[in-house]
Amino acid sequence: MACGLLPLLHGPLSSPPRPLVPSRSPSLLAPGTLPLAPRRSRVSRHLSPAPPRALPDIAAAAAGLRDAVAGAFQASPPTWSSAATTNVAIFVAGTPLLLSGLSASGIAAAYVLGTLTWRAFGARAYLLVAAYFVVGTAVTKLKIKQKEALGVAEKKGGRRGPGSVIGSSAAGCVCALLSVYNVGGGAFAELWTLGFVASFCTKLSDTVSSEIGKAYGRTTYLVTTFKIVPRGTEGAVSVEGTLAGIVASTFLAGIGYILGQVNLPQGVLCVLASQIANFGESLIGATLQDKEGFEWLNNDVVNVVNISAGAVLAALMQQLLVSWRS
Repeated sequence: MACGLLPLLHGPLSSPPRPLVPSRSPSLLAPGTLPLAPRRSRVSRHLSPAPPRALPDIAAAAAGLRDAVAGAFQASPPTWSSAATTNVAIFVAGTPLLLSGLSASGIAAAYVLGTLTWRAFGARAYLLVAAYFVVGTAVTKLKIKQKEALGVAEKKGGRRGPGSVIGSSAAGCVCALLSVYNVGGGAFAELWTLGFVASFCTKLSDTVSSEIGKAYGRTTYLVTTFKIVPRGTEGAVSVEGTLAGIVASTFLAGIGYILGQVNLPQGVLCVLASQIANFGESLIGATLQDKEGFEWLNNDVVNVVNISAGAVLAALMQQLLVSWRS
């Protein structure tokens, strides 16, 4: 037994070597066998992030806009572009006030008026129109519920549309255009400014006298017969409304005087012309408006006639005054 184990003890203890397997080189591959392509190491592709987009410089944009608006305000004489830019800035700032007194289409019409006013006469005339709008809107809203109950209030809660804006400013716009294009030369420049101021004095007097008469007039009389008629009747007047209209016209003429649009005698002419024109409007309302054959003669048309008469009368009286002095 021991003798049988001796050869095992003297034999090699390690396992016999494995036979070498020949590598599959292209030369040793079987015919028709394609060689294996070597494996490519997987390289992770990390895409570099795109550079961030440059944010707009809000501060620089705001400064540029501010400078543009400031330049438009200071442009002398005003241009169409400066007038339009200035008007946009004012309308944006005054949006709440505009919405209280005008419809959306009325604001659009007022924008045209404002741009034309600034282009023709500058900031001072613009302030005059702004004063007219503020006072006119305030008296229109005065006792609006009572007026609505009586059926004599302005429609849409007192918010006026484009027809009312055009009817209130047509004569002023004509004067502004005549001034822009220098019709008549320097000799007529003063007359266009006077007509502009007189037209708005006339319209404010008409609006205030009508609205105050509706709200506080104790007795209203038909201007042709002095017969007592209900409030809001076309062609009717009241003591309260008439006095308020004179005060309103005097107020706006005073604003024009302070702003240098008219001198003192011209301011007086604006007040006189406005009262004559308003009396004529009351006559038209009492005799023609709402009558058969004159259905086209609505409030807006009558307003155009009224303010045109006020502007023309003021200009004629100015010419007569100049002729008398010379």
